[in-house]
Amino acid sequence: MDTPTADTPTASTPDYQPPVLTGGWTHRRKPKAVVKRDLLPAVGVLGALAVCGVALAFAWSRLAPGELVQVVDGNQLAPLRAESYHRYDDLVLFVLMTLGAGLVSGSAVWALRERRGPVFLVALVLGSALAAWLATRVGPAWADAHYAAASAPQVGDVLTLAPRLESPWLWVAWPFAAALTYTFAAAWNGLDDLGRRLG
Repeated sequence: MDTPTADTPTASTPDYQPPVLTGGWTHRRKPKAVVKRDLLPAVGVLGALAVCGVALAFAWSRLAPGELVQVVDGNQLAPLRAESYHRYDDLVLFVLMTLGAGLVSGSAVWALRERRGPVFLVALVLGSALAAWLATRVGPAWADAHYAAASAPQVGDVLTLAPRLESPWLWVAWPFAAALTYTFAAAWNGLDDLGRRLG
């Protein structure tokens, strides 16, 4: 006779479904998606991700390279040699940071075993999109403040322009990476309830 283990569901386990005998075979009832009970914690996940977006924006504003330019006649700004490449560097750095944040946030939300399911997946994607959108707005503003000129520039002066984000699609990387991480973990899990009853 098998002895129950720590992973064996019992009557005292939350969401326990007793086996059903049909046609000589024992089947478990397939668990249904939990919605109402997960709504409030999902809002908390969404808010936490938004705060992470602000933190990522601050980190990007300090790590992204500025562009060196020289003031020429007519107060025009001329980029120094090869400095214009930093505009591309700013974009790539932001995308890499948000992809990494999506990987981490998707793994962290998946680790909340008792809340696994579609509600938290939706909260993860919406929260990641909000976080990335906030980062695209707050990051350049902090960068402008960090690289603000102390005095009016004169002809011949070399200035550092603040990093810029010049693509409206930068907010896509974070929710994409988060959703991909979460759905890959769900597919790898293979359990009908994603392991919620074992949490």
